[in-house]
Amino acid sequence: MDAMFRRSVADRPRRVVVLGGTGFVGRRLSATLESLGHQVLRVARGTAPGAAAHPVRLLDLARAEVGEIAEVLREARVDAIVNAAGGMWGLTDEEMFAANVALVEKVIAAAGGLPGPPRLVQLGSVHEYGLTAVGASSTESDVPQPVNAYAGLKLRCTEAVVEASARGVVDGVSLRIGNVTGAGQPAVSLLGVVARELWTAREEDRPAVVRMRSLGALRDFIHLSDAVSAIVTAAAVPDLPGRVFNIGTGRATSAREMVRMLIDVSGVPTDLVESEPDVVEGTWQQMSIDRARDLLGWSPRESLRDGIRELWASHAPAASVAHGT
Repeated sequence: MDAMFRRSVADRPRRVVVLGGTGFVGRRLSATLESLGHQVLRVARGTAPGAAAHPVRLLDLARAEVGEIAEVLREARVDAIVNAAGGMWGLTDEEMFAANVALVEKVIAAAGGLPGPPRLVQLGSVHEYGLTAVGASSTESDVPQPVNAYAGLKLRCTEAVVEASARGVVDGVSLRIGNVTGAGQPAVSLLGVVARELWTAREEDRPAVVRMRSLGALRDFIHLSDAVSAIVTAAAVPDLPGRVFNIGTGRATSAREMVRMLIDVSGVPTDLVESEPDVVEGTWQQMSIDRARDLLGWSPRESLRDGIRELWASHAPAASVAHGT
């Protein structure tokens, strides 16, 4: 994060509530906001390693009542809310709805009781667009065509924030973020699974055998630090120049390249075994990031390889603890 950016967002200190403040994105986001002089309240279902120095307001947002969320926002005298909560892995359809759509609807309802409309930054997803023709870049004006339940729910969240902003309930924005890579990558994600396999092989002093389904799909990946800088900008900018922004690298990278990069960074001799190409081989997601660059003054600065290095460095100690060493 460069010095000019730090000065520009630090000039407007805010009281920010980060929902999901102990999660993958929420942890880095909260720390970055604080480093820039903002006052941060982390709200989450549970704490995280190293969280003792950062108090967390414990609240299961998926199950909380509107009144409970409203109380948190009033007590914080909130200027901005960032919704970094949600979920998809290992959840039933009902749980996924509660963790995404119902949560956003409750936050909007809670914000309606505040003295003025707070800034609400919703972390949306590239998956809201669905799949596009190879070589094409999705723009914010495209009609989204999500292809799975999670993507459909994230689209409903975006629509709820845009609609509530039109009514003046919140001053909201949805950031459609690409596939985030960096320190603290969830263990159930593609790269998290591979990192655990590699670390296990390293512990056992043997080559790794990583068996995956076809890795031919191409996706818009993004370094965690770049995603966080975009979120901070959206939370702190005085006047929002739009309601939906794409946040990615603006280029598609294959899942295979990301996995091979992780293997290379780990230094573990590895045999990567893929299944035969299936229906996802060659599928494509790439976003245009022109709107974010032109209107928010944001653009990605970090390399995906550095994100992979961070992932490996942070995952290895966690994997060691999980395996009892």
